Amino acid sequence: MAPSYDNLPIDDDFDESEIDFSDLQEQYEVRLEEGLDAFVVLDGLPRVPEDSKAKLQKYVIRKLTEAAKPREDGFFMPTNDEGMTEGFAFVEFGSPAEAAAAVKKCHGVPLDKRHNMAVNKLTDIERYGGGGRIEDEYTPPTIQPFEQKEHLRSWLGDVDGRDQMVMYRGDKVGVFWNEKEDAPENVVDREHWTDFFVQWSPLGTYLTSLHGQGVQLWGGKSWHRQKRFAHPGVNLVDYSPNEKYLVTWSHRPLQVDENHPVPTLSLEEDGKNYIIWDIATGKPLRSFVTLDVPSSQMDDAGQPIKKKMQWPTFKWSSDDKYVARMTQGQSISVYETPRMNLLEKTSIKIEGVMDFEWAPALPRRDGVKTYEQLFCYWTPELGSNPAKVGLMSVPSKEVVRTRNLFNVSDAKLHWQSEAAYVCVKVDRHSKSKKSLATNLEIFRVREKGVPVEVVEAIKETVINFAWEPKGNRFVLITTGEIPAAGVAVPPKTSVSFFAPERTKSGIPGNFHHVRTVDKKNSNAIFWSPKGRFVVVATLQSQQSFDLDFWDLSFEKSKEEKDKDSDKDLMCSLQLMNTGDHYGVTDVEWDPTGRYVATVASAFRHGMENGYHIYDFKGTLLREEPVERFKQFLWRPRPATLLSKEEQSEIRRNLRNYSRIFDEQDLAKKNTANRAVVEARRRQLEEWLAWRERAIEEVREDEEDMGIDHSEEEKKEQEEERKGEEIEEVVEEIIDETEEVA
Repeated sequence: MAPSYDNLPIDDDFDESEIDFSDLQEQYEVRLEEGLDAFVVLDGLPRVPEDSKAKLQKYVIRKLTEAAKPREDGFFMPTNDEGMTEGFAFVEFGSPAEAAAAVKKCHGVPLDKRHNMAVNKLTDIERYGGGGRIEDEYTPPTIQPFEQKEHLRSWLGDVDGRDQMVMYRGDKVGVFWNEKEDAPENVVDREHWTDFFVQWSPLGTYLTSLHGQGVQLWGGKSWHRQKRFAHPGVNLVDYSPNEKYLVTWSHRPLQVDENHPVPTLSLEEDGKNYIIWDIATGKPLRSFVTLDVPSSQMDDAGQPIKKKMQWPTFKWSSDDKYVARMTQGQSISVYETPRMNLLEKTSIKIEGVMDFEWAPALPRRDGVKTYEQLFCYWTPELGSNPAKVGLMSVPSKEVVRTRNLFNVSDAKLHWQSEAAYVCVKVDRHSKSKKSLATNLEIFRVREKGVPVEVVEAIKETVINFAWEPKGNRFVLITTGEIPAAGVAVPPKTSVSFFAPERTKSGIPGNFHHVRTVDKKNSNAIFWSPKGRFVVVATLQSQQSFDLDFWDLSFEKSKEEKDKDSDKDLMCSLQLMNTGDHYGVTDVEWDPTGRYVATVASAFRHGMENGYHIYDFKGTLLREEPVERFKQFLWRPRPATLLSKEEQSEIRRNLRNYSRIFDEQDLAKKNTANRAVVEARRRQLEEWLAWRERAIEEVREDEEDMGIDHSEEEKKEQEEERKGEEIEEVVEEIIDETEEVA
């Protein structure tokens, strides 16, 4: 029998509001924000009829499961009155972390050729759409009127074909036109344009400045800011080869605070050191932390061995399609742009990997018709396993060539600019490990089977190696002992030139030694960007500042060719000139290969800073000492639009073009002289006109005063005035040439 409450006393003064329900409210309260954090909204789905709905749902769930598995009965796809899906769906996951993973990995995933799935958190609707931020009624966006923007490559249309350079001196950064014989013509000059240094983008479109809060890109005729990338504390920047992407790095991890947000950055960038940006949109694609030093790189006390950071850390394929970085000794991670997803969702495991380099152009291997990019890597000797050099094809991740090496102390990878060769400079030690020798292992990438040619062992240590751009010759510098850092008198070096044999088929043959120049102090090699000419220099030395200008295709007379012992090689070597520049720290070729600038930078030392400009033959054109001179950088040019046939036609008719250019140079000089003469003539005419007015004023004053000169005095004054107006023109014949038609 149920108890009865009819006889219980009733308190007329009872107040229900005084009852404490806080414990029950806390237990059963629905936390809306937390409850919806596990939900996402899918958009951009195909609109399908009812009978295809289950198939579409199964396909979408399979895509989502790659990031996190949705809850059972946690998928809702609404349909309209006609039985068609609406193109969106709601999905519930087991936790907010799984929902966040789905947003990060599945947003923008293509479903088919016409549909890309958009994945967003359901709570973002309240965050970004609540509080009146989105109107209830749709209002079409206002289309701004078209505004003509400045062309970012307008400098390429210069009628005189001049190049630009940027110079950073003191607190000023200026962009200048290079004049052949005159001082540079100023384009723009600004105080405090950068806080650290400046840098051109690879194709010369942008000038990059670094500041405490991030990076700015400048360009166009008016040099307005084109892009801005917020990365507080940024230290270094790097571009992809085609200027689509930008990498910024700071040694301090980013600190992103919701209460003090940084433009374009989100909480995902918090604690990261690297950011990869899309230059067109100005948005970050992905961020990364600086990798820890592997345990194998620890000293005896268990502390990380300090090594110089490799830059760039992220390396790009030649077409910007892939970017990769290495976890030393473990793997190489290749990411696809623009989604920045890991290729095939996994890193490439390469035990012991020490370094890798992408091919700087499409490899075009023999018999391979499908698209591929190549990178070369090397691994040291591990236990009983030999050291190894490998070529890997991407995206297939197929190892297309390997070569085993023994007694390896170190190796360096050098690609030729057109990816026709990759040279692996291998330093080998003897069994006693008391002496070193160097082998050059040259992979001939475009020949069938990628054969490897071994250049004879070099007994001295190779301290520098450089391929000829767009060519097949190379230069290396060797020394009998490894130079120690900070030594006032560095050891003597030797400069060696190598070239392939001539063959009847025209295909370069095996590489042979051309010549070695001994007893030098040279330590740096700078090829002209067009090939053929090379400057071998001594940089950052306290004793020597040599500059040697070499031509590897010197046109010799027939008698000299017959006597030449190297006539069977694709090389005709000639030292054109020598020079010196006290305190030289950098050498910069202009993009056309016509001029070379040598720089004594205040970034390295404070003695006699400034720059020199030479022509390609080594003739000094200009010498400018500038206090606190820091940087001199030529503005790069994009690749030519001319075909190989058109370029060959220009080379064949170069003498005809040279006459036209010489006439233009002479006309320019005459124009300058004519301008001086015209300026002086105008000054004379202005003075004579003033004198005439002054005489008339004097006469008027004399008439007012009653002074009357006799006719003879007036005549004498007139003759005197005419005598002063005599102009004498003297012509002098400098040179006379008679041509017989």
